[in-house]
Amino acid sequence: MIIRKSPEEIEMIAAAGAIHVRAMELVADMIRPGITTAQLDHAVDRYIRSQGAVPSFKGYRGFPGAICASPNSLVVHGIPGEDVTLEEGDIISVDIGVTLDGWVADGACTFPVGEIDPETARMIAATEASLFDAVAQARPGNRVGDISHAVQERVEDAGFSVIRTLVGHGVGRSMHEDPQVPNYGPAGKGPKLTEGMVLAIEPMVNVGGPDVHMASDGWSVYTDDGSQSAHFEFTVAVTAEGPRILNPWHEMVRDRR
Repeated sequence: MIIRKSPEEIEMIAAAGAIHVRAMELVADMIRPGITTAQLDHAVDRYIRSQGAVPSFKGYRGFPGAICASPNSLVVHGIPGEDVTLEEGDIISVDIGVTLDGWVADGACTFPVGEIDPETARMIAATEASLFDAVAQARPGNRVGDISHAVQERVEDAGFSVIRTLVGHGVGRSMHEDPQVPNYGPAGKGPKLTEGMVLAIEPMVNVGGPDVHMASDGWSVYTDDGSQSAHFEFTVAVTAEGPRILNPWHEMVRDRR
């Protein structure tokens, strides 16, 4: 069931989103060769709690981290660890959830670690651009498929692959609500978008093929061919005025990448 939010409830999600933005800014300032993903995790955990919120991911179905930290061919759901040290030329997706007064904001950004190779940089740029293309479709009267198609068109036109087994989703009181939001498919299909829907739109894209697999830890999802992968995500409200990004981390992070 799709749960539509009132304007007041959307403002509550936006308040969680403001904390999310500052947490992502903290991550952007910390990323460098030699830092561990556990250090990123501890810093985000402390910051979110200092704001009277809680990390949405920590303890969710047993997940141990405040963030998902996914370097290189690890697509999503990477578990932070003291043994995972970032190196020059790596990339890393950092996914953060913030719950404030029972309302969730969810978002992700992929960062380069120092200088990265041109093809990977191009893939990251195409993935981020596909997110903004998708957000532009999140308006009343459109359909979920319009969001999905916008991602696929941008990514495949650039020569990269959309992961088909992982999707975006509704978000609100729960971190995962209806509807599912795939990153591929025909325009004009799927549930109709109406005012009050709140969606986590999250393109996940590989340099190589689209196939992925889960590791033995039950969380980490890797590309089958070992190619690099990027992940970007916003929490977006469908409003009468058009799409509203409730955690606009890009405004803080862009100059730090």
